[in-house]
Amino acid sequence: MKQEFRDEIENEFEACIRNTIARLDNSDTRRPFHSALLSEQALFWSRFERSFSTSFGQRTIERISKIVTLAGGATDARNQKETYVSLSRGQLAAIDVHVALLRDRGLGRPPNWDLDLAAAQYRIAETAEERRVISDLWWFKNGRNHYVSIKTVKPNIDQTAEAKRDLLKLKINDPAAEVYFGLYYNPYGENKAEYAWTPPMGVFDFRNDPVVLIGRGYWDTLGGEGTYDEVLEIAQEVGARTRDLIDRLR
Repeated sequence: MKQEFRDEIENEFEACIRNTIARLDNSDTRRPFHSALLSEQALFWSRFERSFSTSFGQRTIERISKIVTLAGGATDARNQKETYVSLSRGQLAAIDVHVALLRDRGLGRPPNWDLDLAAAQYRIAETAEERRVISDLWWFKNGRNHYVSIKTVKPNIDQTAEAKRDLLKLKINDPAAEVYFGLYYNPYGENKAEYAWTPPMGVFDFRNDPVVLIGRGYWDTLGGEGTYDEVLEIAQEVGARTRDLIDRLR
């Protein structure tokens, strides 16, 4: 990765830490039972982790992911990309019905991206209707659009179902596009097969669907092989500096 991109990623990591520190003085509230039961150190780290996770999982990951795609050869990339898709009323209805059946485990089979995509491609001679889809990350590379719905590493079922509807719309509208559901790390281990958060598993096959990216697969898909390790390395370099700031604040 070129140094200019490494520097941008470093800046995003460091800004996240500094913004978290700046918010702490304004975010504390009275918690008498917490104060009675926990040490001041435990209360501090609880507040810090909560504030950090909120900003890191929303703004910071999206921005770093965008930088990574540009470092990996994308000619353009954007966060919160607005795309208008044109689908028939039948296709829109088929998507909604199919995802609802998956969500409620009423389909009679487990989720499978290829089968789900085929089932949602209901075709009938109807006037097309336009729908807006917002993608957390979009990039253009090798003549193709790429879209990612980025979620927390333990997404709830409603978030997952909405993301699947959006990805199906994007893929049916542009069959050449690559669409993904992305979790930026795996809280259960290094391998995708180890992922074990069950609430949304009726919507995607988290272990086998090719559109589901987790941890290393997420970063290496965005930026090329080795990106996951490089982003972690940058984070470690930033952490060596910011830990002193945090220790002084505590």
